[in-house]
Formats: sequence, C-alpha cells, structure tokens
Amino acid sequence: MQQKYGDQAAFLSAGAYHHHIGLNTCQRKGGTPPPAGHTGLFHAAFLYPDRKALARALRQLLDAGVALEGASDHGVSEAIYFSDPDKNGIEIYRDRDPDDWPRNADGDLELSNAPLDIPALLAELADDN
Repeated sequence: MQQKYGDQAAFLSAGAYHHHIGLNTCQRKGGTPPPAGHTGLFHAAFLYPDRKALARALRQLLDAGVALEGASDHGVSEAIYFSDPDKNGIEIYRDRDPDDWPRNADGDLELSNAPLDIPALLAELADDN
C-alpha cells in the first residue's frame, strides 16, 4: 500500500500498519542525484511474500506510468527494476521456494539472468477482477 502526501512525502506499508517506510523530500526538493560513478545508494530491494503480491505491485507501477528499467528471472527469484523520481534504483522481487531452485547435477545452484515473463506474471491477477 502506498499513501502519497502532496509532492513531498510517500509512506509505504504492508497490511494495515500505517507505514513501514517513509520517504520525503525535506530540504532536497529540486536537488539533483549524484553523477554516475560517485558513491551513494546503488538500489534498495524490497522482498514480496509471493508471486501474486509481486504481480499486484507491478500492476500498480505500470498503472502509475512508472518506466521499468529491467525485469529478470534469476532462477531463485523474480525481480523488477526501476528508479524513483530522484533516480535511486529500486528492485522489487519475490523468492521462489528453495525446493524449486535450479540446480546442476552436483546439486549446486545455477543462477540465471533470463528476461522475466511480464505477461505471465501479470496473469497471476486474472482472478482479481
């Protein structure tokens, strides 16, 4: 759930809690992000509890006109990447059940970086209508 307060703050929460994360632009509105190659936050990642919850978050992003910068299937997880208005990287993702993680013949994890099937993810919402 996201609540927006004017153009200076947004509060993010799960369930009925008032907010788990508060974002604001106090004393920074109109500022510029650091240039590429400088220190700072690369991205913040937010774990969703399941595939349907991730699909709902993606639907909200798309409905709000947020431009996606990437979407990957890592085998162990599914991740979507975008930036906030200050150009900070954001990742939203969900982990697959460890029993479903891809492994080679020796039992070692085989991570991947395949494109995420966005239409298949959004199809999780078919019964929400």
